[in-house]
Amino acid sequence: MSRSRWLVAGAAVVAGLVILTGCLPPSAEDLAAIVYAPVAGGDWAVSTPEAEGLDPSRVAELYYYAARMETLRGLLVIVNGRLVAEGYFNDGTIDQTARLQSVTKSFTSALVGIALEQGLLTDVDQKMLEFYPEIAGQITDPRKETITIRQLMQMRAGYPWEETHPDLWAGLLSGHYPPLIEAFPLIADPGTEFHYSNLTSNWLGIIVDRASGVNLKTYAEEHLFAPLGIEPGDWGMDAEGHNNGCGDLHLRIRDAAKFGLLYLNDGEYQGEQIIPAQWVDASLQAYTQDAHREISGKKVGRYFGEIGYGYQWWSATIGDHHVDYAAGHGGQLIVLLDALDMVIVTTAYPFWLEHTGESWRNEKACYNLVGRFIESLP
Repeated sequence: MSRSRWLVAGAAVVAGLVILTGCLPPSAEDLAAIVYAPVAGGDWAVSTPEAEGLDPSRVAELYYYAARMETLRGLLVIVNGRLVAEGYFNDGTIDQTARLQSVTKSFTSALVGIALEQGLLTDVDQKMLEFYPEIAGQITDPRKETITIRQLMQMRAGYPWEETHPDLWAGLLSGHYPPLIEAFPLIADPGTEFHYSNLTSNWLGIIVDRASGVNLKTYAEEHLFAPLGIEPGDWGMDAEGHNNGCGDLHLRIRDAAKFGLLYLNDGEYQGEQIIPAQWVDASLQAYTQDAHREISGKKVGRYFGEIGYGYQWWSATIGDHHVDYAAGHGGQLIVLLDALDMVIVTTAYPFWLEHTGESWRNEKACYNLVGRFIESLP
């Protein structure tokens, strides 16, 4: 590359950093002053980046920019199953229960997998309406009679994203979800197209609820949270008392990281197989290769590209790296880098029911923070 082109490229990188954090790149002295050592003790083994083969200067730079984020609250880096970096910002604390927003969908997915393993569900090709007999006789669009659990899991049931129309958004906020199976129109034949849909995740949660005979949180406490040593916070409910499958689960960031490590390790945690390995593998496949919501385009921020979608999990390419990730509004992220045995977790101000330019800007800043760090890794 010519010197002039190198200077232009360098200027573009610097400009991107200013947009991301409002500051220029750190000096060596700046990086030397960064403290990110994890809090020792508790239920996490702790280590250092050096001991786990990770360049500490890259980690210091990550936390330098994190400290300058407007709404970021927590940031963890786990390598080889050990917590190597930890930091809290903007009134975030180690004990704060974060509203995980749509990261909740990936927990709902895990509970579907557990219910299948226990025989509460027969298979992913069961019809949705088997679990909604009160609605089955009201269906006017015969395509809805063919919708399966698999299609709900993949966001390929044909229902629209609620933020595309005020009436759809009002329906989502109503808290009465079974009637919307009939009331909401299909915009695609089931199984043919990806359309992000919060309602499909809520319907999945109700399916597990009805199949198990207990609400989603109670089921999760016995079969997912307790084996992981997690004490959950609140989990929001709809108007009928079902925990929301699409969002509003509250967890401490270290507990969210345990869930990420569980998926990184094929459903096993501390020697116990909590989720079937085949379910984890199926969940992290990209059934849609070009998955994106209507307002986000083909990339999320500067670094997450080639967006895919599995069973309530996203995937992306960042530089030379493949990642799988759970994502929630405002910047809640659980990012898995299987090739590097790494989990990165962020929590942020959740912008609950705030879907504005400011909320999307801050959400993308969290993606950019994590994406820039991942792209820098060898």
